[in-house]
Amino acid sequence: AVGMIAGAFGSHGLKARPGITHEKVSAWTTAAHYTIFNGLGLLLVSNHPRFAIHRFAGPAIAVGGFIFSSSIMALILAR
Repeated sequence: AVGMIAGAFGSHGLKARPGITHEKVSAWTTAAHYTIFNGLGLLLVSNHPRFAIHRFAGPAIAVGGFIFSSSIMALILAR
């Protein structure tokens, strides 16, 4: 849901901000896509039969995806 909300904001709300270029909108879209793909990856990993053995995989995917996507979004909003 977060990825879809971020994508919708990038398509509609972000363009209204001053100083937003096409490259920044493209980077925002990439970050939103990565958020969605990380969510799908987390669902796939959590449904794996041996997920309970590998307790590090789920949090690693969640934290890594959050840090990566939010850093791109923060850079765009800060400039």
